[in-house]
Formats: sequence, structure tokens, C-alpha cells
Amino acid sequence: MPTLSVKRSLLNAALGRNYNDEEFDELCFEYGVELDDVTSEREEYEKSLPPGAVADPAELSARSAEVVYKIDLPANRYDLLCIEGLSRALRIFSGDDAEAPVVRRVPGPHSMVVDCASASTIRPYVVCGILRGVSFTPEMYDSFIDLQDQLHRNLCRNRTLVAIGTHDLGSVDSSGPFRFGAEDPGAVNFVPLTHPDGTSFRSDRLLEHYATDPSCKHLKPYVPIIVDFPLYPVVRDCAGNVLSLPPIINGHRSRITLDTTDVFIECTATDLTKANVVLDTVVCMFSQYCKDPFVVEAVEIRYDGAPPYDVPGGTATTPLLSTRTVQASVATIASTIGAPISPADAVRLCRKVQLSPATADGDVLTCTVGPVRSDVLHPIDVAEDIGIAYGFNNIVRKVPATSTVGGEQGINALGDLLREEISRAGYTEVLTHGLTSLADNYTSLRRPVGTDAVHLSNPANVEYEVVRTTLLPGLMKTLQHNRSASFAGGMKLFEISDVVVSDNTHVCTETIVGAKNIRRICAVYAGLTSGFEILHGLVDRIMTLCEVGPEPEYVATSRDDEGKFRVAREGWAYTVEEHAGDGEEGGTYFPGRGAVVLLSNPALGKRVRVGHFGVLHPEVLTNFDVAYPTSAMELDLEVLM
Repeated sequence: MPTLSVKRSLLNAALGRNYNDEEFDELCFEYGVELDDVTSEREEYEKSLPPGAVADPAELSARSAEVVYKIDLPANRYDLLCIEGLSRALRIFSGDDAEAPVVRRVPGPHSMVVDCASASTIRPYVVCGILRGVSFTPEMYDSFIDLQDQLHRNLCRNRTLVAIGTHDLGSVDSSGPFRFGAEDPGAVNFVPLTHPDGTSFRSDRLLEHYATDPSCKHLKPYVPIIVDFPLYPVVRDCAGNVLSLPPIINGHRSRITLDTTDVFIECTATDLTKANVVLDTVVCMFSQYCKDPFVVEAVEIRYDGAPPYDVPGGTATTPLLSTRTVQASVATIASTIGAPISPADAVRLCRKVQLSPATADGDVLTCTVGPVRSDVLHPIDVAEDIGIAYGFNNIVRKVPATSTVGGEQGINALGDLLREEISRAGYTEVLTHGLTSLADNYTSLRRPVGTDAVHLSNPANVEYEVVRTTLLPGLMKTLQHNRSASFAGGMKLFEISDVVVSDNTHVCTETIVGAKNIRRICAVYAGLTSGFEILHGLVDRIMTLCEVGPEPEYVATSRDDEGKFRVAREGWAYTVEEHAGDGEEGGTYFPGRGAVVLLSNPALGKRVRVGHFGVLHPEVLTNFDVAYPTSAMELDLEVLM
């Protein structure tokens, strides 16, 4: 959760009221943020001293005693990360301002040309905007820098997704287009912002300097983002002067000062959506200081070469400053909040949380989501904001109309009991990813690629293509990553979790889900011997714990009479037969060393296959880089309920 530090005097001036600490704390609570601490620079210094240490009088006097508020903010409210955005939101919420200002975009003469061939290898996107006639004050300048730092830490994911560069437009050559691309590190020489003495660095030497110099430790975390690439991203003006080396540092030539009036903002990114959100946030917050308030000059972005797929036509004009509408049912909102809200009330409350203009047509509320409210993604977000505007303290407490008794689901209770028993047998429980690759889910297990897997339409990488249909790949990769451990006594692992398979028959809320979860247990044993008998014993133990007895023919193959005296539910029985090599898992096991588990009970009426176990095929072990013989088992748990 991000924290905004702001001086009380500046905040009260921005709010137009003199709140005391208690009043401001109550206002924050009503709006859904939290006043975490009331402190000062001097008090923070005293807190940082070791126990028993005496403060240096010179250090103490150099720090301000002015009261500072530390405010915890929601992680997805990027518009509240500066005093401008927070004060604007609180003024509208408290009724001091009628509604949020509309930020307009006007055309401008400037453009940015992107070299797609080089930029696509490291940072394919850039968005830009210009603020004209800005009058910086020291407090505004600090807020401008702090907002960039807050966005870098949060939405930009420490500059890996987006890097913000701000420049004094008057100090660069803007007679032609700006240019962005990736260049050989040895060909990029400039004076960085960190060296006002005029020292020029070659870009690769600069990164070495930042990685080793203690005075630049604040930039060291960003060096690994690009240091291993053969080309480094560079933003230049039309004369070839370096403006920035994103995502590391800006050039000293275009630095922002208190005398800057025209601000050029460029955001280079690997994620275009987040880049647009970042740029919209910055310009919407600080366009209020422009000569023409809330007016932003647009920049045309031209992609030279093969443009990214999400830039149709290869051109774009930024900032987008786009608005959209979200519809929600007033009745659903009222039911969710638990308050009697009419359509007229909903329209009025939308204005308090910057979701206006809003209209109501019968039960349908249509609200407008501005460019800085990227957190509103679903009608439930609208309901949450209306609940804040209504006031949670104003909701009347009621006894629920229905009385229900909660309890653990049976399948979860069974899983917890089995975890305890299997752990006592010497197995270690693991929890693996629910997403996997097609290769691990099928090919590496010597299984044909089936149609039962649920595919992701936009996987982050090849490791997360489908939802797993078996738990075995996760356990095999766990063995792979622990191959340096000792296998002398055998390594036993198990997991009880869900797999997901395609299913076009189950219907939920009048919509075919198309998939269903199945709770399974999977275990592996890897050691100097195959351990087939160990997994066989685990299967028998699980069946005993679930009160499923063995069939008489199966008991007859046992060397003792223990199976005859098991406690079993009437009509429930199981048996184990040799795997015939059929089914999707047939190729996973060594021929002749696999088995299937068959279950019969009164509800099923006949034997059904509920699981399988056996010695894994050597090719499977090779595919997962496991050096020891391994046996595995997998059972459906839901049918044992």
C-alpha cells in the first residue's frame, strides 16, 4: 500500500480549510484512505536514532518541526499519489468543488518517431505530452518529482513496465521530431542528470558507474533492467542530443528547474496500456498549473517500420485522455451496499467520487469514468465508490433476513485429514502453480496433446499456457529443482489440489462455464529404487482412510489378512489392475509397471477408473531432468466422498 507524505499546512491550503488532526483523520476514514501517522522531519530523525543515542543538535535544528501527514492510499488509486490529486478528490467528496475538472487535449506541432526495428527488442512503446506555461514553485516541483517516484514504485513496477522522463522543452532542439530507438551502448555519450559538473559518460560505462558507486545506490536497482541487452534505449531531440537513457536516467541538458515553463513528458514502456495510464495521470494532475489550466498539448507518435500489433496504422496521438462509461444496476448497488439508494441518489453520489456525469434510466445507472480512474473496471467498483460516497457510517445495521450456519466443505475437510495422515507417512507436501505449459502438461509426460485443457488467450510466457489437467508436472519440476538434494533415502512428495478440465455440460447462472475443477491427490517417490510398492501402499492407505474396502479378489492377492478386517462403507469397494497402456496416461508409465485403481459403489453401479500409479517411463524422467527412478500416483478425491 503506497504512502503519501504531505505537510499539513500545504494540504490545508489545497483543501481550502483548516482541518485539525482529528477532523482530517475522520475525513480520510470516510473517503476510504487512512491517516497512518502525524509526524515531522525532526520527529522522524529522533525515531531513527538507536536506543539510548543522543540527537546531534545541529542535525536536529536542520530538520523542520512542521507537521507532516503520512496517508496510506489504495494501491490502485494512482490519482491520489500526489497532493494535487488527493486534495482535488477530497474537495469534490466534501462538496467544496462541484465535480472533477475536464482536462482537454489540443493539437501541437511536435512528434516522436520510434525506430521499431531496434526499440522492439527492449522497449517498444513510447507516449508523450506537453504542459505549457507551467509556473513551478519549490513545493510544486517537489510534488512533481514525488509523483513520478510513486508511479515508478507502483504502477511502473520499479520502471520495468514504464519509465517516466520529464524535460525542459525550452532547453532542447524541438524544431523537428524527437526520436526514440535502441542504439549500441558505445555510441551513446551524454552528461547524466546525476553529474551537474558536466562529466560525460558512455552509456555502458555509466551503468557500470551506477552499479558500483555508493553515491548512486538509488539508481543501482534499475541497472539490471537493460544492462545485458546488446542495444540500449535512447530518446534524442531532432539535433541528436540525448534526453534520456530509459529506464535509468535523464540527461542533464534537459533537466527540469524552477525556471522551466514548458514541460515535455515521455514515457517509454513495455506495456502500452500502463504507459497511457501513467501519462494521463501525470498530465491530469499538473495541468492545473498551466497557463491555460487543464489544457495539454498533444504529441504525435509515429512508428517507423513494423509497428506493434496494438498500434494500428503505426501512428497515435497522446496523451489519450480517454473517457468511458460503465453501467450498473441501481438495485444491485443498493443490495450490495445494504442501503436504500434510488436512481437519483446514485447519480448524485457518483458526482462525489468523480464518476460524473452520470445518468439513470430506470434501474440502469450509466456513469462516466475519466482518464485518471483506471481502477474502475467493473460495476462492483462503481458500487464500492457509491458506498463510500453514501458513507459507511450511514448504513443502518440490520439483522440478516436469513440465518445460515457456515461450515467447511466436505472435500476440503477430507483433504485436510489426508494431508495429516500422508505427512505422517513421511511425505512432504508441496504447492505448485495451477498454470503450466502445453509441453509439461502433455508432451513431457508422453501424453497426446488433448482438447481437455483450458487455454489462456494471452499467456504471460510459455510457462503459463494452460490450466493444468494433472498435478504430476508440478511434482516432477519440484524434483527437478531439488536434484542437488540427497536421494539416498528416497524423496517423497505429495500435493492435494485442483485440476481444471473442459466441460460443456455444467451450467452456472444460466451460462455454460465450459470448465470444471476436480480435486485430486498426486504423490511421487524418487530414490535408488523405483518405489512402486511404496506408492501402492499409499493408495491402499488412502482407500482405508476413506473407508473403502478392497474387493475379495484383490484381498486374495495379499500376503496377509489385514484387508479382510478393514472398516468400509457398505457397497464401497476398490481393486487394482494392471494398466493396459490405454488412456491418456498410458505412455507415462513404464510398460508392465503401471496400474489403475477401480472403484465401485451404490451410486456408480459399476466399476469406474478413479486413479492410476506406476513407475514413470525413462523418457519422462529425461524430459524433467530427474536422474533417479521415480514412481507416481494420482487419484480423484471427489468420487471418494
